[in-house]
Amino acid sequence: MLYRKMPSTGDDLSILGFGCMRLPQKEGRIDTEKAARQVRHAIDRGVNYLDTAWMYHGGESERFLAGALADGYRERVKLATKLPVCIVETRQDMDRFLNAQLQKLNTSRIDYYLAHGLNGDFWDRMQGLGLTEFLDHAKATGRIVNAGFSFHGLLPDFKRIVDAYPWQFCQIQYNFLDEQHQAGTEGLQYAAAKGLGVVVMQPLRGGTLGRPAPPPAIEAIWSESETPRTPAEWALRWVWNHPEVTVALSGMGEDAQVEENLAIASQAYPYSLTEAELALVGKAGRKYREIMKVGCTGCGYCEPCPMGVGIAASFDTYNHLHMFGNPAETKFLYVVRLCGVITGSRGYASQCERCGDCLVKCPQGLEIPDLLEKVAAELEGDWLPEKEVMVRRFFTGSPPAGCTT
Repeated sequence: MLYRKMPSTGDDLSILGFGCMRLPQKEGRIDTEKAARQVRHAIDRGVNYLDTAWMYHGGESERFLAGALADGYRERVKLATKLPVCIVETRQDMDRFLNAQLQKLNTSRIDYYLAHGLNGDFWDRMQGLGLTEFLDHAKATGRIVNAGFSFHGLLPDFKRIVDAYPWQFCQIQYNFLDEQHQAGTEGLQYAAAKGLGVVVMQPLRGGTLGRPAPPPAIEAIWSESETPRTPAEWALRWVWNHPEVTVALSGMGEDAQVEENLAIASQAYPYSLTEAELALVGKAGRKYREIMKVGCTGCGYCEPCPMGVGIAASFDTYNHLHMFGNPAETKFLYVVRLCGVITGSRGYASQCERCGDCLVKCPQGLEIPDLLEKVAAELEGDWLPEKEVMVRRFFTGSPPAGCTT
């Protein structure tokens, strides 16, 4: 495992951080046995930065992590969690959430505490509620050690937030598709120049950039390299090639992902990619932007939808159609994922009634209702009821209520 120093604290942190938003699941809940084994294995192999949040896994991620970090593991790591600013209404709420998080995590302190998902509007509102006074008080009382923020917004707002408080660190979305998105490369360099450590989220763009079998057009690009690398290695090495990056978070739900990321994190030094390799990554980025239709990372913040739409699944299937082709296969996959045979209720894109509830929640700023309309136009049709009957019979032996052949 390679380590980089958090410039504002002097902590030596593993360049690979374990993100606890995409833990393995079983029957819709965290598979605690599998997830705890993965977390402890990663720590045994040198990972020492773990990131969670109040809202991850329906509020269960922090509680899970308390158990995973028992038996001496808590003392071996730096623990990060986040104040859920989107549901904070008063200054008193800030203390209430933090104290509850300390209890859920079974710890006396949060090593790295973030205001979660700031943008310009959230920052202005939280400032009015007394966020900086809260952070000062929380540090003075020893409940948090270092204060930071995660960000999903526009670059000018990112810079003014960086300048508004003596932060120790920040967390930004960054990968080779997002050089000019949100904080981007300019924000990364700006924060680093101000002495902040930078933690990167979404280095694999919600897993899209790390697919073991990438779209054929992308696979053709990677095959041009003299040095064979997996898609995940290309994406992670590109992030770690930037010396301003302190830690890159990865949500690892499978054992194979943990092992692959650990192996990459033992070799990914700054400036280790050649100019030819960087040009190849740039070429892959341009191709991804061409074939991907929705910039969804699958974070799930937009859900649950009041109309029951499976927003993330709809967008993932829609992107699959345009990245891999094969409309017949993709339409079948769409029905399997959204007819309710897996989730228990239908979640088709056409169920959207444009209520706008999702728009204020999406950290990517996607025009979700408009995009869902495009999904429905391409992946739904008169054939849908018949296909749903077929899928339901295949999985359960009986058609869904209300459907006839």
